[in-house]
Amino acid sequence: MFNMKIIVYKSFLLFLAIVFLTSFSFQNPENENLKRPKNIILMIGDGMGLAQITAGMTYNKGSLYLKKATHAGFVTTYSASDYITDSAASGTAMATGVKTNNGVIGKDSTGVHLKTILEYAEENGLSTGLVSTSAITHATPASFIAHVDSRIEYEEIASFFLWTDIDVFIGGGRAHFDNREDGINYLDAFRSKGYQVLFNMRDISKVRSGKLAGLVAKEHPISHLEGRSNMLPVSTKTALRILSDNLEGFFLMVEASQIDWGGHGHNTYYIMTEVVDFDNAIKEAFDFADRDGETLVLVTADHETGGMSIVGGNLKKGMVRAKYSTEDHTGIMVPILAYGPGAELFSGILDNTEIFEKMMFLYGFKK
Repeated sequence: MFNMKIIVYKSFLLFLAIVFLTSFSFQNPENENLKRPKNIILMIGDGMGLAQITAGMTYNKGSLYLKKATHAGFVTTYSASDYITDSAASGTAMATGVKTNNGVIGKDSTGVHLKTILEYAEENGLSTGLVSTSAITHATPASFIAHVDSRIEYEEIASFFLWTDIDVFIGGGRAHFDNREDGINYLDAFRSKGYQVLFNMRDISKVRSGKLAGLVAKEHPISHLEGRSNMLPVSTKTALRILSDNLEGFFLMVEASQIDWGGHGHNTYYIMTEVVDFDNAIKEAFDFADRDGETLVLVTADHETGGMSIVGGNLKKGMVRAKYSTEDHTGIMVPILAYGPGAELFSGILDNTEIFEKMMFLYGFKK
């Protein structure tokens, strides 16, 4: 009987060890079976929470390309200074892996410059790009390339595009490059560095290689409701075509900026049309990933805007009734959805700083 107890006890310990080691092998991101991507496309729906996604899906009669994602999780978004973040602090957290104060771009809460995932990519020989439906100097895209104390330093942010070796950027904000207070025309400097400097989507969509500075509006591009049409999916497709020329790989950040603006304005129709437009850009990313086989697509948000809740709707008519709790951002977690090699690392509850850490690991970059 005593020997039997020992055998049972040892068997139980062996079982616990197997469970632990098996669990560790799946949870440890350094397990040998993990397939790493060569390329990462980080897609940020500014202000996009679960209610915004649901509204867009309803508007599209129950369908979104986003549903193709294979793994999903949630992301905490608080900043170093505030429980409720802004786009600058959250963008910086995703771009650098460090929390900072609201309003700060590419620096920590003490003012120290932080190297971004885009800058690491450039150092390691990868191509890089930024696409946005706001000014390209706005908080979210700026967080991946600039280092300033305040997100409203748009002309200073613009200078960082010259100081890096970014391959493609498409968005608004032309005035911050060619109508500056210092009188310097940065667009001439971009041309001298070999960039194709273009101002409309017809010309931008034709570019197949080389460096591209696409500035489609003096400040922000108009909304999809006002006739922006397919700027975001076409810009995404163009950027991917150019960046994929580099056999070493690339990093691309794509932002759907104006979901946030619809949330601030409690404009449900605005939100729905911007989400569907974003989803069309997601399709371009997923299609590229399918053809390429070495690309990870991440879809997330910097924060939720408006405290949006859905209180009614009709799938057949593609309409929802929504209520809002605030005209500002909220502190609730936002979703992250992943597709492609490495997607399994983005399940569960993450902090926004972990997005950077996991991208660094998957690329194999060293700090």
